[in-house]
Amino acid sequence: MISFYPGPSKVYPQVKDFMAEAYDSGILSVNHRSLEFVEVSKKVIQLMQDKLNIPNEFTIFFTSSATECWEIIGQSFIDLYSFHLYNGAFGEKWMEYRKKLMPNASGLNFNPQKTIGINKLKQIVNPDLICLTQNETSNATQVKNKTIGKIKKQFRDALICVDATSSLAGIELEWRNADIWYASVQKCFGLPAGLGVMICSKRAVNKAQELNNNQHYNSLPFLTEKMKDFQTTYTPNVLSIYLLMKVMEMVPNIEKVHNKTKARALEMNKFLIKNGYSPLIQNANVRSYTVLGVKDNPDRITQIKKAAKKAGLLLGNGYGNWKSNSFRIANFPAVTDEEFDQLKGFLSNYPTS
Repeated sequence: MISFYPGPSKVYPQVKDFMAEAYDSGILSVNHRSLEFVEVSKKVIQLMQDKLNIPNEFTIFFTSSATECWEIIGQSFIDLYSFHLYNGAFGEKWMEYRKKLMPNASGLNFNPQKTIGINKLKQIVNPDLICLTQNETSNATQVKNKTIGKIKKQFRDALICVDATSSLAGIELEWRNADIWYASVQKCFGLPAGLGVMICSKRAVNKAQELNNNQHYNSLPFLTEKMKDFQTTYTPNVLSIYLLMKVMEMVPNIEKVHNKTKARALEMNKFLIKNGYSPLIQNANVRSYTVLGVKDNPDRITQIKKAAKKAGLLLGNGYGNWKSNSFRIANFPAVTDEEFDQLKGFLSNYPTS
């Protein structure tokens, strides 16, 4: 079965050998305060900086998941007023979680078929945190680097926090446009679920230390203190960190990955339209490069997914408001061009009505 599910999605086939290598190396049995683990952690950080072009002044942390990053950000900046920009289910979930900690959190629900209206943001009064989802997995949209940069410029005093779960390691990101970025590895990293990464600017780290909200176990100040020694605050998922190291050694630099991801997304959308399929997002300027969405009536969507599965192709279900009338296609680096050719063959031969 070839998985085009947008997370957890297909893992790199080399992961099977990497797992055996991890076992044989003995790293799975070492103490997480040991020199052996620290060397792996240090190497992963260096590889991510090199391959993803992450500036040296940013600190990379290991977490259990992207969802845990909501908790870390929420607790570390619990007294600050956050404003959320969202157009789909995951951005809204982040806001609703934040509201459980700080009821005065608010947000702007913008149209997924349009870019964020920068002029509309003038209504936001003195936000401490601006939170947005760079790639909204639920509806296959993205907020481009240029737009995030404009938001950063408009709110110079706010910390910009970005959910990049479905795009980090799949496209180039302008790191200095935001202060906190986070993701899980089960998407563009091509790894099994169970590990998250959070990437923080010096300004974000300093602000968290200034606030000193370190009563909870995974506060950003405590994370920072441990990461100075390339360690974690708790016993980490050593296997996942080792696998991340091996994958980062294997993959090319992000510029090359980005170019391929973008080109394949543009070509695939043209193919879909040519073969009678309707993109979920009509505005090409806001379509995601890493998650593609197709809409149709619910019965036909169900039929297509069933037929695809019978043909050995697992399409992603729709999500949230688009659950019944769409399917999604993961355009992640671990999915090969040959596998996309199989998907094209299936879709081009499927009846158009």
